Amino acid sequence: MKLTKISLALLAAASLWAPALLHAQGGDGTNRAIQLPLSGRTGQPGSVDTVQTPLPGGAASVNTLNSTVQVQGAYQGSVPSAQAAGAPIALSLDDAVKRGLEYNLGTVGFRHSAQLAEAQQRSALSHLLPNVNAYLYGADQQTDLAALGFNFTFPGFSFPTVLGPYHYFDARARAIQTADLTTLRNYRAAQQNSVATQYSSQDARDLVVLAVTGAYLRVIAAGARVDSAKAQVATAQATYQQASDRHDAGLSARIDVTRSQVELQMEQQRLTSQETDLAKQRINLGRLIGLPPGQQFTLSDTLPYAPLTSLTLDQALSRAYSNRPDLKAAQAQVRAAELTRKAAMAERYPSAEVAADYGVIGVNPTSSHGTFTLTGTLRIPIWQGGRISADTEQAAAALEQRQAEYQDLRGRVDAEVREAFLDLTAAASQVQVAENNRTLAQDTLQQARDRFAAGVADTIEVVQAQEAVAAADQDYITSLFAHNLAKTSLARAMGQADQGIKELLEKR
Repeated sequence: MKLTKISLALLAAASLWAPALLHAQGGDGTNRAIQLPLSGRTGQPGSVDTVQTPLPGGAASVNTLNSTVQVQGAYQGSVPSAQAAGAPIALSLDDAVKRGLEYNLGTVGFRHSAQLAEAQQRSALSHLLPNVNAYLYGADQQTDLAALGFNFTFPGFSFPTVLGPYHYFDARARAIQTADLTTLRNYRAAQQNSVATQYSSQDARDLVVLAVTGAYLRVIAAGARVDSAKAQVATAQATYQQASDRHDAGLSARIDVTRSQVELQMEQQRLTSQETDLAKQRINLGRLIGLPPGQQFTLSDTLPYAPLTSLTLDQALSRAYSNRPDLKAAQAQVRAAELTRKAAMAERYPSAEVAADYGVIGVNPTSSHGTFTLTGTLRIPIWQGGRISADTEQAAAALEQRQAEYQDLRGRVDAEVREAFLDLTAAASQVQVAENNRTLAQDTLQQARDRFAAGVADTIEVVQAQEAVAAADQDYITSLFAHNLAKTSLARAMGQADQGIKELLEKR
């Protein structure tokens, strides 16, 4: 009986010390630096820029030369705000922007990416905190010592060859705390990655504001073109009626009636085309801001011409360097890459681990005794087969790429602000010229109609004058759209686009 208890004690001690011995002798508790992936911007032409966390694809940009807002990828879609269309609504620019920021798929995707980055940060933090686990173990066992090689005989002593059956109970809590610089720097790098994702999310908001404002402006411009086309149809109708009356009275030739009728039909075709374009632009705006399919709305803002005189180029550049969220995200990515490189270098430094457990052990819970274990391990890396050098070189490559991308982005921000100012200046000049041309064309049309009514001119002069008015109206609408679009582009280039658009697009 005494030997049986001794054997049980030895087995129990072995079960407690075996994990610690295995960890000390054969386990490798090395923590490695969490490497940042190469972004691809400088590595492969045409690839998409990425950060540590997956980001929704897509982009939005302004091409003021062609008076367009190019929206790609996730920014083209949205999550519908309702299942079915309701009563017609009046939609202001502020309302459209707010809806876009809430329902556009670009911001929705970045909100999820921000949540993922925060989860990765908490995961990195968990490696700095102690791990505490509780165990409850019970066994009913019988052991054949002869099968294990214990077969001893001594004169006068009798050793049992079979132990048991015996009962074993162990309730224990175990805590492990690891301390090393690599884990700490991994956590700090994860913090910077989370910050970068937050700034990228803000940049996505600016892109959504840019896309929604551009779509809103396009609807305004399309509506203005429809109104202009309707006015041209009314003018062509009046000219045709005038020519018919003069022909019936024998004062003009039949060709004047035919010519005015052809002009009327051309203007009606233009009106149909412009109305179709307006309907398409409405659908596009509704898609961007999450309106349910078929939802009818009217625009409550007209955004007339308002020259920008309160902002200089130097002020705009200063605001861009201070406010651009994508620039701040690039800075955070550089800091994350620096910390990752330091984490890889810290793999060469010693690391420490402390493990402790306390519990009760015995034949059953009523017959047990408290036991504890406290161990400390100091791990000193000597030779890791070149792995640490490889990790350091990989982190250094990512750091160099992040630094290059940050410098490139600063140059791009500067270029975007300067280009927006140039576009704004050119568009303002075009608006003034187009407005003067429109006034002159309308005056010319009125004179041509008066001359035709007086019988000193035919409908050729009237038709040409009417075409000039239509062209002048189109030029004015296009230049006004380009001017407001240049303001939108400038607001995006300076950062905080939602606030900048409210400031630059004055409502009168």
